[in-house]
Amino acid sequence: MRLFLFPLLFFGLPLLEIAGFVIVGNWLGLWPTLGLVMLSGFAGIVLLRLQGLSLLREINEEGRQGRVPGKAIVSGAMIVVAAILLIIPGFVSDIVGILLFLPPVRQLLWDLIGRNVVVRTQYAGGGYPGARGGGDPRTIDLDEGDFERKPDPSSPWSDRRLDEP
Repeated sequence: MRLFLFPLLFFGLPLLEIAGFVIVGNWLGLWPTLGLVMLSGFAGIVLLRLQGLSLLREINEEGRQGRVPGKAIVSGAMIVVAAILLIIPGFVSDIVGILLFLPPVRQLLWDLIGRNVVVRTQYAGGGYPGARGGGDPRTIDLDEGDFERKPDPSSPWSDRRLDEP
């Protein structure tokens, strides 16, 4: 059954988009139709920037609080797909893209697929990879006095002036 869906999407979606262009073109005319296509592409770029930045802040905050941002990552993927659908010329893809930008629609999709999403973390016990009681054996854990950084006098980025020999 799934193999049937791929050719249907591959051939059916472009035909549906062409039909959408014909219908909207007959209703509005050539130039307004082209203007709508250009406007939807621009809106996709702007919405991706606005919602993408707020989503990055949300993912960052979830990470700081020690939670795995599974829902935020899936929501971010939906926003990227929505922006791509808005940038691609076509009215059917624009409608799906606009719907994906709406938070209630993303919440509904998360409710449908969230049960099947498993988010794994590498460090489930907390801490860092070289923490006592485990971790990578190739990691060397140094104390404060074990390492000292000294300036390299031959480096062009050192504190000495460039005009001095």
